[in-house]
Amino acid sequence: MDFHHVIEAAGIVFLGLVFYSYARRWLASAGRIDHWRRSLLNGLVFGLLAVALMISRIEVSPRIFVDARAVPIALVTLVEGGWAGLIAALVAAAYRLWLGGPGALAGVLGLLATAGTAALALAWARREGGVRARHAFALGGAVFVVTFASFLLLGARGLEMFARDWLPLLVVSVGGVGGFTRLFTDVANAQAAEAARRDAAELRAVTLLARAAAHEINNALMVVAGGLAILARRLPADSEDAQWAQRAREGVNTVTDIVKRMNAITQIEEVPGRGRLSPMLDIRRSSGSG
Repeated sequence: MDFHHVIEAAGIVFLGLVFYSYARRWLASAGRIDHWRRSLLNGLVFGLLAVALMISRIEVSPRIFVDARAVPIALVTLVEGGWAGLIAALVAAAYRLWLGGPGALAGVLGLLATAGTAALALAWARREGGVRARHAFALGGAVFVVTFASFLLLGARGLEMFARDWLPLLVVSVGGVGGFTRLFTDVANAQAAEAARRDAAELRAVTLLARAAAHEINNALMVVAGGLAILARRLPADSEDAQWAQRAREGVNTVTDIVKRMNAITQIEEVPGRGRLSPMLDIRRSSGSG
């Protein structure tokens, strides 16, 4: 086996890890990128990585090659979900179809089956609380089985090729998926924890500010409410001035309700900006009363 090719293939996957780390942080800070756009971006990039791995094949013996095309597809599915995996598989499948040859159909089906198998592994991992080593290595074994099935589609020639290449394919499938999954999930978990800390700090800052403002508003409001109560007793009940005083007392009650909601904020919900008006805190929804 040419270990220079192995190192090259590993470097391509590490490049994907670096991209994923920075892209996930950037997408989290942007805040405007929804799940579908994130899946599209990661799917396209990891599909291109799969293409790069098909080009940078590993020479296991003179003029005999294997590649690690399934590894980035399995990895992006585990960390980003089934849609990202499907997009990556479609990108790689398009390249495989463009190459042509008698094994094109088997290669395309193998890529799509890899994405589907990884999606099932992700569903299994989510039911058990997250991706662990057992899920990753089980997926690596399943990818190896998928690879075997794709060789079966080629008939006797495929079986002959698989009998010759099964060991390096096993190492690439199980070792590649199982080994790199830990690195990718560590990145995803660390950045999810960082995002949770940022959200908690932001919520704490908002609640402290809201409660301080509510306290100051409430002090002034008590003076206004007391003055209106005294004024209402001195005005004729059916006079226009009494009606205006009653409307002012209703306004005080409305502000009192707002102050109560400011003291009950437990989450951050925004009202979208309109025109030149910037987004602002939705106090009603943020306090769970909307």
